[in-house]
Amino acid sequence: MRGIFLTIIFLTIVVFLIPLFILKDCHMSIPGRNMLKPQTIESDLSIIVFNHDTKENMQLELEDYIVGVVAAEAPAAFEMEALKAQAVAARTYALWRRSVYGDGGCPEHLGAIVCTSHLHCQAWLSMEELEERHGKKWMKKYLPRIEEAVASTRGVIMTYNMQLIEPLYHSTSGGITENSEDVFARSVPYLRSVSSPYEEDSPAFVDSYKITVKDFVAKIKGRYKDFKIDTKKVASEINILERSKGGNVKRIKIGNKELTGGEIRELFELRSADFSIEVKGKDMCFTTKGYGHGVGMSQWGANGMAKQGSTFTEILKHYYQGVSLSVLKSHRDN
Repeated sequence: MRGIFLTIIFLTIVVFLIPLFILKDCHMSIPGRNMLKPQTIESDLSIIVFNHDTKENMQLELEDYIVGVVAAEAPAAFEMEALKAQAVAARTYALWRRSVYGDGGCPEHLGAIVCTSHLHCQAWLSMEELEERHGKKWMKKYLPRIEEAVASTRGVIMTYNMQLIEPLYHSTSGGITENSEDVFARSVPYLRSVSSPYEEDSPAFVDSYKITVKDFVAKIKGRYKDFKIDTKKVASEINILERSKGGNVKRIKIGNKELTGGEIRELFELRSADFSIEVKGKDMCFTTKGYGHGVGMSQWGANGMAKQGSTFTEILKHYYQGVSLSVLKSHRDN
């Protein structure tokens, strides 16, 4: 009897107390920012979202919000395991933002922890916007798949050392992702450069952009007034000095200016900073690989992995090194 009693106590600690301890410690240690007080984060909580179209804050149930994010951020025809991976990344991102900014919200949209723009947070579309954009047939065929991906991963989040992670993601890496410090100047242990070999189906795997030499020079001069270049020897006046592990241009010399690949990408609205430049007569021809900043999960890479048979857990642990997956507590569990 004494052995059975001790076994019951041990199982009680493993099944109930350890998961609660994990959930109560899901916060990020970011100096100078508000921390999430130790507590149980519930998967059926509501969050405040700033809508850029209406310029108003909306209160949404977390899981309903995640449906709108997955529908806006990922192609609905993706493999189910890729959609699940996107759902977990989106949910983790929202709660990471909550842990960073607290109830006061982000300084750019006070009172809201996230917004509806992919340029600042992650994209989100309402049911009405989805139907207007895609039509009723799409809603009938694809919305249930997205809802299934979200429902089947309800409450699942990613942590690193028992802290919520910032799960950055992008469309296409071009074959290999970037170390975080090569793009955002901060080294993060779970955002390491990894291979992304199954992206060939991405429409942005390779892209090209052409601009005249005259306009190329004018654009740079418009941004940098002291820019000088010999327009008769443009090809020899352009030198890529350094690339990152993932292939992005880190430093490039154009005329008398040394710039970053990110600056060139922004200036010419390129799909990525992994580019090459070729002068053809009076034109400058850019060839880019990938789409986005290249850090974290490649969405098209995730879909490629899913086609190869990988589960959403395997996909996430590939793109986010060393993370653990946990399930948030829900009122339904009480």
